[in-house]
Amino acid sequence: MNINQLLHFLVVVDEFRSAAEVISELEKLVRSYGFQYYGVVRQPKPDENPMNLVLTGEWPDGWPQLYIAKKYVLIDPTIRYLGQAQAGFRWRDALYAFRADPHRKRMERMLSDSMRFGLLDGYIFPVHGRTGLLGNMTVGGRPVDLSPTEITLFDAVAKKAYWRLVEFKFANEMDAVKPMDTRMTRREMEVLNYLADGLTSNEISKILKISNHTVDWYMNGIQDKLNAKNRQHVVALSFRLGLVT
Repeated sequence: MNINQLLHFLVVVDEFRSAAEVISELEKLVRSYGFQYYGVVRQPKPDENPMNLVLTGEWPDGWPQLYIAKKYVLIDPTIRYLGQAQAGFRWRDALYAFRADPHRKRMERMLSDSMRFGLLDGYIFPVHGRTGLLGNMTVGGRPVDLSPTEITLFDAVAKKAYWRLVEFKFANEMDAVKPMDTRMTRREMEVLNYLADGLTSNEISKILKISNHTVDWYMNGIQDKLNAKNRQHVVALSFRLGLVT
């Protein structure tokens, strides 16, 4: 396998000016490694349609519909294992981790269904924020053996692709483009870091010993400075701009 293609993506992804450019280069990389299918998604919750969280991807015809109809997101071993994984792993490793799980039989049915659709094997790479899982990138199809180095580099690709696509997704929803002001006060940086941690206004107000209204006032100011659509967009831009890490 050509590790240089992974390195190339990591170098050029910051130069892209549209989601289409990111997706085109990502698909080229995925195909070069022999993977037929892939997806970059935000982390689904049990009551959400996972397809509404897809940033980009390509799956076998009919598989997403079956996955949703059978509520596989509730028992998908790869999704469940993501909660404890710190790095990318192979699909089959997740199934092995749940070998004694009470839902094991249903997991095996899901595996059998996925194989009928050509999803024989693959890998999944978690994307974390400061304190939790935000999404993932998965690649699969025919079995492909990645070296430990390639898995590490795919981890980096997943993170880069995820944050760039999140950035473009929210940027494309904006009515107008205005210049950003990345100069933050000390208090704004405190609020911003707690927001990136996934805390609510109420939780931040208790930590900083200020009112909810004051927290919201700071957040509105940060949102205006970054020309962000909403709080999710604030977090995405903050990671992208290096305001939080």
